[in-house]
Amino acid sequence: MVGEMIPVRVDPAAADRDFWKRYHELRRVRQKELRPDDPVQPDDEVEARMKKGNPFEFQHYYEISHEGVMLSSFYGETVTPKNAEYETNKHLFWADVYVRPDARRNGVGARWVPVIAKLMEESGSSVLGVSTEVESGHGFLKWLGAEQKLTEIESRLKISDVDWPMLDRWVAEGVRRSPQTRLEIYDGELPDEMLADFAPQLTSLLNTMPFESLDIGDIIVTPERMKDWYERQALVGEVQHQVLARESDGVISGMTDTTWAPYRRTLIYQQFTGVRPDARGRGLGKWIKAAMLLHMRELYPDAEWIVTENAHSNGPMLNINRTMGFQPYRTAVEYQITREKLGARLSV
Repeated sequence: MVGEMIPVRVDPAAADRDFWKRYHELRRVRQKELRPDDPVQPDDEVEARMKKGNPFEFQHYYEISHEGVMLSSFYGETVTPKNAEYETNKHLFWADVYVRPDARRNGVGARWVPVIAKLMEESGSSVLGVSTEVESGHGFLKWLGAEQKLTEIESRLKISDVDWPMLDRWVAEGVRRSPQTRLEIYDGELPDEMLADFAPQLTSLLNTMPFESLDIGDIIVTPERMKDWYERQALVGEVQHQVLARESDGVISGMTDTTWAPYRRTLIYQQFTGVRPDARGRGLGKWIKAAMLLHMRELYPDAEWIVTENAHSNGPMLNINRTMGFQPYRTAVEYQITREKLGARLSV
């Protein structure tokens, strides 16, 4: 079988039903191993997103199959010149690889190394980034020579265990300590006329996130990328919610957002939360997170869990989350390796 494990490029927009059958079967194997407690996203939603393409990212899909069974899938991406992040991120190539458990230790993972090296050479990328949360992945990446760069902790909060009176106190404290600040809540897409002002402020806050030793360029959000993201959300019925803290001069001093989708009605994903450095120390982070959770309780009474991720080094946000009742659920590590070192592994 080893000699027949040939990586094959896939174009989602032109893929036939046999491919999708193989792909979705492997996707369910992966879900059962890595996300057994979570609902599986419907096939048609996954296909719609993969077929759409992305003007801001070069996307690469491959498979390794044998006798009608997909043994491994591969996805890689890097920025396109249309992406505002191009100049500081074009050296980065991000990849995701999955090998089904019963096909491991047969050299399947190693088959992706020359594929990745070739794609990186073609795109001019010099650094590969891959994340894993399972022992087999850690073992493979260490064998490859990749280095650990960022540790991320996924935490979950059971909504039935939330201390609602505490959150009410956080909101009251936020109002008392920042009487000049007002909160704004948006459900769904932000108004078009707001994007030109919002995007650069979101950009500024995103670039305050800790990335430990991860090689990463500037994060730049533009109105065009936001509209593209909204289109992707609409394909699967995903809804975004924003809570903004705005100062009297109009500046956004803090923000937090969540997403909800019909196929995972019991799960709310807490995404980015950020407070401007010059506005810290007066409880804005606690205020906006409490206001968001109180709002989510009203909108989604059948939701059971809030899910969030933080860098292991993000002590202040982890402390807020732990106080709210979030408990560690799983840990992922981002590895990186240079194209030069990847090439050395090829020659071994």
